[in-house]
Amino acid sequence: MIELRQSQVTLGSFRLNVSAQVAGGTRVALLGASGSGKSTLLSLIAGFLTPDAGEVWLAGQDATAMPPARRPVSILFQDGNLFPHLTVSDNVALGLRPDLRLSEAQRQTVTDVLDDIGLGPMADRRPRDLSGGQQSRVAVARILLRDRPIALLDEPFAALDPGLRAEVLGLVDAKARARGLTIIMASHDLRDAERLCDRLWLMEAGQIVLDVPMAGLRTDPPPALAAWL
Repeated sequence: MIELRQSQVTLGSFRLNVSAQVAGGTRVALLGASGSGKSTLLSLIAGFLTPDAGEVWLAGQDATAMPPARRPVSILFQDGNLFPHLTVSDNVALGLRPDLRLSEAQRQTVTDVLDDIGLGPMADRRPRDLSGGQQSRVAVARILLRDRPIALLDEPFAALDPGLRAEVLGLVDAKARARGLTIIMASHDLRDAERLCDRLWLMEAGQIVLDVPMAGLRTDPPPALAAWL
């Protein structure tokens, strides 16, 4: 589903240099210190950065020069990227049409998604009227509505308290399993990664220095992960 072939990105004195593969339906936790290249890697996959060398393949297609809007990818940032002047319903509907000119069937799809995540009664509210956890749910709903097979999560739940993080991660987990989503989630918290992901990439100085299954890592971490922890 995702293949990075000797992909390189240079930003000033920083260089990302990655070769990796992610099978369809796999959920990868992307861990590493600040400045290790996590957000740069997600931006490369999403198409916000073009590699200086190498290729990016998505869903069997060479996406190296493909613009972000055409890629089979949704990305969720830490702030959720909600528009404060739009209602909850319209913020979610942007996942279907940026101009919000929805058909009746599409409107019903938005209603169904909001009901599915427990926000149906809040469809006409503005983001300022929601709690942090509810805002995160709106952002997650928009990603689910886009029907893209790859979801990139750039520490979107870091600002939530542990209880809300567990709740929202549980929601993403359930929906990802139901739809077979391929996920890469940047995080600073191994516990969050364990809740959602089945594989771990550890980044250091622009490279993936560890690529291992998630199971059992807390009790017996490899030396590189132990040092990071």
